[in-house]
Amino acid sequence: MRKKLVEILISINLVMEQLHEYKIVTLGDGRVGKTSLTLRFARGQFNDSEKATINANFFEKQVQIGREMVKLSIWDTAGQERYRAIASNYYRNAQGAIIVYDITEKSTFDRVETWVNELQSQGGKDIAIILVGNKCDKENEREIPRQNAIDFAKSIGVTHFSTSAKTGSGVNECFMEITRALLEKDRGKIQKDSPLKGRKRITVVENNQRQPSKKSKCC
Repeated sequence: MRKKLVEILISINLVMEQLHEYKIVTLGDGRVGKTSLTLRFARGQFNDSEKATINANFFEKQVQIGREMVKLSIWDTAGQERYRAIASNYYRNAQGAIIVYDITEKSTFDRVETWVNELQSQGGKDIAIILVGNKCDKENEREIPRQNAIDFAKSIGVTHFSTSAKTGSGVNECFMEITRALLEKDRGKIQKDSPLKGRKRITVVENNQRQPSKKSKCC
């Protein structure tokens, strides 16, 4: 019995130390700053003259949550209507999505629900979603009250973040939050299938490249 318990604990320890891999897509209207957010997170860079994405950009970033290493494959999709049919191909098999709107353009927020519906129809209902209001460095130009955005996020069961790709504010936090959400889903699956199901779970405490594409997006 003791030997079996040791084997289970070793197995759990190995799972905690393995490299997890997740596919994340960024969605939202054109020029809301999806590329700039991803570039800021993946490379710590910001380009004020980023051009609109055609098709999609691909970034990779490895992060650590507690003792668990995570490799994120981030697909930055085009938001323009003429690229929508192509972009939807990148939703498939994604475990997580960051939906971005521009706080200075109300129309980009008005279309968030459409993006959510499209994502869930193409990528599945179980996908983890974060809603992001970008360009918070332009607070004096805000068109969407922050509380309205937070209330909407709650109504569809997702977390809301305010970010600025330009200053870096909130960028790491939103990507780390979706990473934690994906890990929690995996832990839930492991716990469900584990012989230790029903026992108290140990909580893991957090420590705290872009492949060239044809073109990229604004801030």
